[in-house]
Amino acid sequence: MSDAPLYLQPRLSAAMASLLRSGSFLQSLVDGLGSPLNVLLPDQIALNLGAFRSVLRGHQLSGRVFFAHKANRSSALVRRLTTTEAGLDAASLAELQHALGSGFTGDKVMVTGPKDPEFLWLAARAGAIVNADGIGELVEAAGFVRSHGLPRLRILLRLSEFETSGARTLSRTSRFGTSFKALGRLLDTLESFKEELEPIGVGYHLDTTGLDEKATALEGCLIAVEELRLRGFGPRAVDVGGGFGISYLAHADQWERYTSALTQAVLGKHTPMTWGGHGYGLRAEKGTLKGALGLYPAYRPVAGAGYLDELLACPAPGLGRPLGTLLLEGLCDLYAEPGRALVDQCGVTLGKVLEVRASGGGPAMVRLAMNSGDVGLEEHGILVDPVLLRRDGAPGVGRPVGVHLAGNLCLESDLITRRTVFLPDLPQPGDLLAFPNTAGYCMDFTATAAQQQPSARRVAVREEGGSWRWCLDEKYWPVLDTGGQRA
Repeated sequence: MSDAPLYLQPRLSAAMASLLRSGSFLQSLVDGLGSPLNVLLPDQIALNLGAFRSVLRGHQLSGRVFFAHKANRSSALVRRLTTTEAGLDAASLAELQHALGSGFTGDKVMVTGPKDPEFLWLAARAGAIVNADGIGELVEAAGFVRSHGLPRLRILLRLSEFETSGARTLSRTSRFGTSFKALGRLLDTLESFKEELEPIGVGYHLDTTGLDEKATALEGCLIAVEELRLRGFGPRAVDVGGGFGISYLAHADQWERYTSALTQAVLGKHTPMTWGGHGYGLRAEKGTLKGALGLYPAYRPVAGAGYLDELLACPAPGLGRPLGTLLLEGLCDLYAEPGRALVDQCGVTLGKVLEVRASGGGPAMVRLAMNSGDVGLEEHGILVDPVLLRRDGAPGVGRPVGVHLAGNLCLESDLITRRTVFLPDLPQPGDLLAFPNTAGYCMDFTATAAQQQPSARRVAVREEGGSWRWCLDEKYWPVLDTGGQRA
């Protein structure tokens, strides 16, 4: 097999590509604010929301898209969404406080995830939708409403372990939600709290990209809606959760070529492609390939809003008709909670090159002023190339080169990526490596202050008249500036 460079070139939106062409602007930001640095494009999140809303309109459905805040801590992204039709999915007390402080009203917030009493109390006070995981949360929420004389609280029941009357689909075990088989006990509980709780619908949130499993869950939710109506309730929403995905790579053939070469490298039939022979879940035993590739599908032909469109067009496994049609006929609104997909192309993480060290004929070691927690691509199984931004802006004059990217922690394990990364030229100290599309879980989800190394600051940027403007993330507010343009 050829040892030609194995590129994994990132897919770039028009705005992201324009930003990365503005190398001097990004260099000035890093010079002033340090490395690593997270750069966010708030206007992109509004465009992504528009794509999801367009899918709902295409299926003639009403509903709401809730941003899963856990995907990114940015204030700018949350505040930009307050100017749109979006809601927000808060999975902790701090996220709920952040949403309310950023301009979201309680009626546009849904609270999910594990809920301590303080979190549930504030949700009830604010009038948020409570995505209830089980009977315990229903009882506790009703208690707050009753003891504090609050308005009736909107409840959405999270279900799991669905079954279908059609071809059997295996449903993976989840620690979240109540088994569909226990729906009756949930409804009994709701009947005892009719004055305190208003069940507005049901939903699921599956940790899978499998369309068949999600179709089974959606059909099960439609059945659950009818059970609620038979009990005298008036549910109107089905929540399909998140998991719509991103396509990180520009070229499908690069992904296919890379994964094929990795398989050969694990078997010893290709030049080593990783640090220490790491196989990303694959291993060789007596010449036979074992294990499973533990990587995110970095190239996806259908992702984001397109995935939702495909789900709604999918026939229900038992009823056999398109799920979108069944929702429409059942007079159900569609709720969705995209996280990663809603911040697609909304951010880039910058790291300054500190040292380039030759490695005895193998790939050079490039040390960056950042660590693996600052850009958690591999933590989430995502393989994608960074973009080299020269300090002087000059084009490279060398040849493609494979390198290893190391972080700034005193740990053998602090590798930005375990694979050999191919760049168009050898970086030099002072250059930047830009890691595109990190806003979804990879920008700050795993960031720490280990060894007192500085964590990344965040800035929000927008392009105006061919040049870029910026402000600190926490200083961003979607108000009109003096020039009459939205900030």
